Amino acid sequence: MSIPVLEAVALSCERDWRLLFEHLDLRLAAGDMVQISGPNGSGKTSLLRLLSGLMRPTTGVVLFDGKPLARQRSELAHNLLWIGHAAGIKDLLTPVENLAWLCALHHRVATDTIWKSLEAVGLRGFEDVPCHTLSAGQKRRVALARLYLPGPALWMLDEPFTALDKQGVAQLEAHLAGHCERGGTVALTTHHTLSRKPAGYRELDLGQWAV
Repeated sequence: MSIPVLEAVALSCERDWRLLFEHLDLRLAAGDMVQISGPNGSGKTSLLRLLSGLMRPTTGVVLFDGKPLARQRSELAHNLLWIGHAAGIKDLLTPVENLAWLCALHHRVATDTIWKSLEAVGLRGFEDVPCHTLSAGQKRRVALARLYLPGPALWMLDEPFTALDKQGVAQLEAHLAGHCERGGTVALTTHHTLSRKPAGYRELDLGQWAV
């Protein structure tokens, strides 16, 4: 069996003196998509942050390419794209400026490539306006434009469908499935029921791991 891109072994998570889940195992290989579901407060975002190296588990270990994440956080940071529940963009900057700044975390991307990514998410004509003038849905699209740029193949997405209209939801579903079909890996939290799922899709219901 090949080494998974990301693996959680006997993972437990405690927040605010409350144990959210324990003894959780998860393997993510190239082409996989896992949808993390469960009731509010079950630890969906916490699990995503643990897998992304943004939190440390109470017990257990996260492995990246077969090695403990604790020893190679910088390697994971260069190979992972994180989009949180908030759009994570600066209101005073334009969409182009925001994406140029965010891309610099991995490697610089040509400006015309950034413009094409914004066109792909329906923001043609809004490239050079301050983001504080955009709607919540448009700000979400600025953040999601990162998924159309060259970069890491491992995507961690916390509620990516927030504030999107019906067309935006369908487009994002198709893009995520296509990414997995091309060998990428996706872990996401969402209350949304996916209509488009890649062959490597599965759901992880944290309600089954609740303490």
